[in-house]
Amino acid sequence: MNKVLAVLLACLIGGTVGLSGQADASKPIVTEAGSATAKTKLVFWNGLTGSDGVTLDGIVKKFTAANPDVSVRVEKMVWGTYFDKLLTSLVSGSGAPDLFLLHEFEIPQFASQGVLYETSEFFKPKGELDKADYEPEYVKALLYNGKTYGVPLDRHGWGVIVNKDLFKKAGIDPAKAPKNQKEFIDLAIKLTLDKNGKHPNEAGFDDKNVAQWGTFTSWSKPNFLSTLWQYGGNWTDGKGKATLDTPEAHKALQFWVDLIYKYKVSAKPAGFDGWQNLANQKLAFIPEGCWIYNFLTDNKVNYGVWEYPQLGDKKPAVWTSGHVMYMPATASGANLAATKKLISYLAQNTATWATAGMPAANLKVRNALKASEVPVAVAYGTSFKRQGQFDIAHVSISEIIDKGYAPELDNALNGLKTVDQALKDANKAVQEILDRS
Repeated sequence: MNKVLAVLLACLIGGTVGLSGQADASKPIVTEAGSATAKTKLVFWNGLTGSDGVTLDGIVKKFTAANPDVSVRVEKMVWGTYFDKLLTSLVSGSGAPDLFLLHEFEIPQFASQGVLYETSEFFKPKGELDKADYEPEYVKALLYNGKTYGVPLDRHGWGVIVNKDLFKKAGIDPAKAPKNQKEFIDLAIKLTLDKNGKHPNEAGFDDKNVAQWGTFTSWSKPNFLSTLWQYGGNWTDGKGKATLDTPEAHKALQFWVDLIYKYKVSAKPAGFDGWQNLANQKLAFIPEGCWIYNFLTDNKVNYGVWEYPQLGDKKPAVWTSGHVMYMPATASGANLAATKKLISYLAQNTATWATAGMPAANLKVRNALKASEVPVAVAYGTSFKRQGQFDIAHVSISEIIDKGYAPELDNALNGLKTVDQALKDANKAVQEILDRS
């Protein structure tokens, strides 16, 4: 298969699950920054369709106010639609944006097609940014065939948000996070109630009429990967072999499935909105991404924050990723110069981006953040320095996630397959992708 066909196939397969809330997938959310008469007009694509995207829009507007000769049209699309459109535009060379966001684990998928602008000039000795200000694993994640691609914006990822009102109502200290799997389950049982006020471990508990859930399995990928890594496993050995049908993977997925069907402390994922149930006082705590922060403040949720708990028995780990800024390889002229200036501006204003819950990629900026001002960004950022782990990058990563293992995780969580069958099928699907990549 030639490179163009391979990319177009990846387009049709889609991208990662949306990270920033809901939006109409049929059309982008468009905001304009700067004057319509500006000499240089830029287009900036991203998948930040939730309230975090509003924060980023505000930073872009400050940039255009300081640079009146530049205007920026920001187009936000849900990630699946976004990857379709982005890959097609980059491969065809028609309608590509001047600036766009990807995640670090997608670099091989895009860089292998020759569609990304190489960005070593942004870093010392040529540029203003210093790679020493970023975690070594982040700097490594930007490399493909020895070249640097992208400029980091943040290091976002997974933790736990608690509804402090429901904890206090139950007489439980919301600041006391569970230290292990047993404490996690026990806490979820205490905070799950049926319509008659019974807990799942009490006789007569009505699991068909639950008034308050203790926890929720949320987005399956980061929960599964975090727990899998804690058990010492991974989805691949990194040498071309899928490793999803393993004892570590079985223990990781079984834990999340058991929360639903054995302990009855979580709703099935299908049709359940974790964010809204948290805000509506029907969910006590939820593993969730830091991008929930603006939602919490907008909805006046009395929330607390935990680092991701130790659910496996081998090592600390939690799924993290990064929004990274890119330009197309074909960028040139005045638009290239203006886009470079915009990227530098965004990279230097990640403290403002942290007000959307996003820990800064730059460690100096992240370390200077105050918990009293950006509690989610600080708590999550501290966790990521201690136990954060990036996913293994691969040239077919979108297909591996979206057509490989993610659907099978959801099949198990929704009771459509056993854990054993789901992981066997996931392993087979991922291995087929690895074999032809």
